[in-house]
Amino acid sequence: ALVMVFALATTAFAAENTTISALEGSTRTYDVYQIFTGDLYNGALSNVKWGQNSTGTVGEAVDQTTLDTLAAVNSKSDTEKLAVIQTYVNFDSTAIGTVFDSNPLTVPTGYYLIKDNGPVNDGEAYSLYVVQVVGPTTISPKVGTTTSDKKVKDTNDSAANSTTDWQDSADYDIGDAVPFKLSATIAQDYANYTHGYKLTFHDEEGAGLTFNASSVKVYVDGEEITSGFTVVTENLGDDCTFEVRFANLKDIASVKARSVISVEYTSTLDTDATVGSAGNKNTSHVTYTNNPNDKQAGENGKTRDDVVIVFTYQTIVNKVTKNPAYDASKDTGKTGTDSDGNKEFISLKGAGFTLHKKNASGAYKAVGSELKGEDMTTFTWSGLDDGDYKLVETTTPSGYNTIPDIEFTISAGHVDG
Repeated sequence: ALVMVFALATTAFAAENTTISALEGSTRTYDVYQIFTGDLYNGALSNVKWGQNSTGTVGEAVDQTTLDTLAAVNSKSDTEKLAVIQTYVNFDSTAIGTVFDSNPLTVPTGYYLIKDNGPVNDGEAYSLYVVQVVGPTTISPKVGTTTSDKKVKDTNDSAANSTTDWQDSADYDIGDAVPFKLSATIAQDYANYTHGYKLTFHDEEGAGLTFNASSVKVYVDGEEITSGFTVVTENLGDDCTFEVRFANLKDIASVKARSVISVEYTSTLDTDATVGSAGNKNTSHVTYTNNPNDKQAGENGKTRDDVVIVFTYQTIVNKVTKNPAYDASKDTGKTGTDSDGNKEFISLKGAGFTLHKKNASGAYKAVGSELKGEDMTTFTWSGLDDGDYKLVETTTPSGYNTIPDIEFTISAGHVDG
């Protein structure tokens, strides 16, 4: 909030002291710079003099040219007013005081610039300088928040039209291209950033995911854009796999307060993927300009890390045969092993199996080649998605029967959030 009311009153009123205080419970501190002093009456300031932190001579009357310049922007926007009035502030001077919760400041009536010192939490920003005619004032600046999130889609290859909406986890076959989405919602006070607004998406992928740089698409409020950003994969200086950088969002005309900037891309689930419940994590956050008063438009704000997980599974098959040495009468505990240590079933060597997966049209397709070996008794297929499968014994040891095909389903449930 910014208020400017200058009156060229002929009647003089005695200057009074007044109090500036922080909103109760606030964790932020504020430096207070005195620009002008004067006599306050009905919200108007007369007998205006240069203040302690001004660019003029302290205590001398403000010249008419300066008063006219200030009066000319009275009806302008907050940022336009501030652009003028802050030129009369000497920021190299020592502030007349600092305000925080339970520590108010008593000052003469006048115009003061109030600078937000934070602390600034993840997703938050510093407030625009507050310039106010002081009667009693409680600082409750309007500040914007920037948020970000990351999502992934899931697809069951065995069912038609089975791709989900964006969610927090998914499962895929090794070799699949996994779709991801990064989003950032721009702060409410975006219009205050007249010096520029930087934004960078930071994305860190686990060892089992390989980023496909050519797949990147960028959107503003759902409309694709093709310029105004760069995709960077080298010399990042952190643990990120890649970054999508916007040097100045102000150069993109369609961006406004609360716009949603989104980045969609794919990464391939590769042979280094972790199989099972640990999953393969993909982490992201956003850095952004968080101080509308910074003429350098630095990128000092950061949102919290958001994580999505991609799972992949495995199935293990054993072929066994009845053990002729097993004596069921000696297996009183029904453990599958008799008292002589003979197991009821023993692994059968020499079989070979091929795994098939059903596609969306209902046809089965082999998953890789046949697994077999003279001494193999256990057959493992890793890196599987959920879906419908069929196990086929394609090599049968001499003297044994071929087992019927076995159809089974790998199922997975995902809870968003």
